[in-house]
Amino acid sequence: MHQHDHERLARVGMPEAVLCGTKSIEQVRAIAIELAEATTEPRLLTRLGDEQLAALPTSVTDRLDDDRLSKTAMLNGVQPARPGRVAVVAAGTSDASVAAEASRTLQFSGVRHDLIVDVGVAGLWRLEARLDEIRAADIVIAVAGMDAALVSVLGGLVAAPVVAVPTSVGYGVAAGGTTALNSALASCAQGVTVVNIDNGFGAACAAVRMLSLMGRAG
Repeated sequence: MHQHDHERLARVGMPEAVLCGTKSIEQVRAIAIELAEATTEPRLLTRLGDEQLAALPTSVTDRLDDDRLSKTAMLNGVQPARPGRVAVVAAGTSDASVAAEASRTLQFSGVRHDLIVDVGVAGLWRLEARLDEIRAADIVIAVAGMDAALVSVLGGLVAAPVVAVPTSVGYGVAAGGTTALNSALASCAQGVTVVNIDNGFGAACAAVRMLSLMGRAG
């Protein structure tokens, strides 16, 4: 039986999330049923596969807000609204699923945010057209594959903290996201923070932690 961490919200400001992708259909079903029976508090399921979703009983799905692009599902709604605003900025439409995972995690966490897609550096005018909107955010999540050049460009244009999410999108040596990860880690932009490849969830959680501290300071 899964040991649910019901005290995590009080400890770190975010409730436990369930990573479904590495679990069997039977494990996800059992955990979701246990959660639905144990609490009415919001819970987030990430990397929820189509077959895992299809196996859930109506007692769970009736309380589930599912999104297939991000493969996330919110059980029992969302958390109360938090102060601050985040911009999730994705280089290309190929990065949309990772950006959507970040966006949905922010939505679940009660964080206002803007999702800005297809503003990669191959067409800088598209990024320039959205700069005022991006600069208005308290935190920027930059989602990019291939050479992840968007990360350094944004890091040099905005004052807000930039959390980089390298993605596994790309051709040849870029495939798998290692090139994007190394590029983001080696960014010449000062103070850029980097999470793991395709980890939109982790980037959003980092933003939530930062916003929580900003709220305390205010």
